Amino acid sequence: MLAMRRSDLESCLDAVHAIGAASASGEGFARGGVSFLRRLVPSDITTLSICELDTGHRSVVSDVPDAISKDGIEAFDRHLPGHPLLRAHRHNPRADTRRISDLVPEAQFRCSSLFDEYYRPIGIAHAMALPVHVDGNLLVSFVFNRSGHDFTDGERGRLEAIRPHLANLYRLSRAMESVRPVQWAPPPQLTPREQEVLRWLAGGKTDRDIGEILAISPRTVHKHLQRIYEKLGVETRTAAVVRAMNLRI
Repeated sequence: MLAMRRSDLESCLDAVHAIGAASASGEGFARGGVSFLRRLVPSDITTLSICELDTGHRSVVSDVPDAISKDGIEAFDRHLPGHPLLRAHRHNPRADTRRISDLVPEAQFRCSSLFDEYYRPIGIAHAMALPVHVDGNLLVSFVFNRSGHDFTDGERGRLEAIRPHLANLYRLSRAMESVRPVQWAPPPQLTPREQEVLRWLAGGKTDRDIGEILAISPRTVHKHLQRIYEKLGVETRTAAVVRAMNLRI
């Protein structure tokens, strides 16, 4: 992995923290990811793609709603089995972040029917995929699409550095979705106010949201969270919620 500057490391940590704060559910993880990752690696269209490999069925969350037409989606799906990134990542639990240009020479890619029928019409010339979950029939990836220059080694390196953390956040967000409300059990060592903060945190609320709901400042919310972390012996928002829901992590 390429050595990163301190500013890049800080940006990576900020992105993981922001996505973690949104990851009380699978939808929160998806929305947070496509929103915050494009700040780490600029992209014209950033998506989270969930693909069932055997059937080719996909669901996609995009940071640019309706950016791709129905015809475009159908064209992409027709070429999905032969897509270079899918071929590289499918059934490969150790899959890493890849650009199309890592797998296929640019001239060859631009002559392909995939490029001609899908990428060219939407004005995209380069794509990079960050897999966060590869398990049997399921492939979950953040996909970055760009019309100008290709993604750099440094951009790929930033995403690869946080890929394991995003994979953990995805797993935890899915686990929390499966928990029934009756399983919510705020730890008794928390004060009533701390339990309130943790409950709203589990609902996917930000510090600012919680502050507005409870009529306190975001700074006060942050102080409550710090005390919650100390009492529960955790270091992240997601871990605090999981602990309160009596899940194993």
